[in-house]
Amino acid sequence: QVQLVESGGGLVQAGGSLRLSCVVYGSDSGFNDMKWYRQAPGKQREMVAHISRGGRTDYADFVKGRFTISRDDAENTGYLQMHSLKPEDTADYICNADVATSHWATVDYWGRGTQVTVFS
Repeated sequence: QVQLVESGGGLVQAGGSLRLSCVVYGSDSGFNDMKWYRQAPGKQREMVAHISRGGRTDYADFVKGRFTISRDDAENTGYLQMHSLKPEDTADYICNADVATSHWATVDYWGRGTQVTVFS
């Protein structure tokens, strides 16, 4: 059974940094793509960053130049390094990973989220 566990959220002053982690448990083959989403109160969930199995990355415009998504396949872990945080970055950050559950099938799994709060 696969589960995703995020960590690293917290309270940070504007201009500061945080690194979020997402560990994929229960997969013999790690994970394929990973995405980070976020959802703030009263707003729709939005995609923040994406990394493929081969390390190709994509970012939402509002985080380009500030956030970096990465992966450590030896640890079955993905990361979201966040710099120059702004109050508008305040949100629940949720990890999503595509995992091979057999030789022929993949499934998207979701973490429970980690809260990031940025104050000015």
